[in-house]
Amino acid sequence: MKKILSIVILFIYSVALYAQKDVIQFLGIPVNGNKSVMIQKLKAKGYKSNPYNKDVLFGEFNGAKVNIHIVTNNNKVCRIIVCDANTMDESDIKIRFNNLCQQFQNNKKYIPASLSSPDFTISDDEKISYELLVNKKRYEAAYYQLPATVDSIFASKEMRSVLLSKYTEEQLSNQTEELQKDMIMTGFSYMMEKYSKKSVWFMINEDYGKYYISIFYDNEYNRANGEDL
Repeated sequence: MKKILSIVILFIYSVALYAQKDVIQFLGIPVNGNKSVMIQKLKAKGYKSNPYNKDVLFGEFNGAKVNIHIVTNNNKVCRIIVCDANTMDESDIKIRFNNLCQQFQNNKKYIPASLSSPDFTISDDEKISYELLVNKKRYEAAYYQLPATVDSIFASKEMRSVLLSKYTEEQLSNQTEELQKDMIMTGFSYMMEKYSKKSVWFMINEDYGKYYISIFYDNEYNRANGEDL
């Protein structure tokens, strides 16, 4: 048991551990709680209210002028949307999209949502306008935000609980090579499911022949999950 547990914990360390109550952050602010409080925290970062809609903030983010929208579910903040304030042409939006992909790829706070296909960049010969209009293609990239800290004691307890939910003590004490591989995959699947609760993704939007980027910071713990149906 100790051997396989150590392997799984070591794997978790390689991509950082998901803390039990860890929620996604935007500019260091947890995407959680009351909307009015979130607005005040963002204003403290220098953002200002839109004169036509006090619930929309504007300012600068990652070198671009943006509008920030706050989405709630059951009075809890569940999503921050960061939209480019200015539109651009097809060539420039492709550059902006690829630059964002590169920035997220190089940022150690994130991992690609798809480890098998981590490259979301758009090729130089891609005709964005045609693909959007004719083939209804979506240009988007998705990442998971990793926790800021690692707790080895919590890792050991949580992973042991996960393994014992699937295997008996006897199985864990008498591991075959096949069982060890299955345990590692169990730990991997569990970890990725937890990471998915902290997703950051962005996409290209079209507006009368011009384009802009929208970035979404999602706290999936607060998102609607059919509980009101």
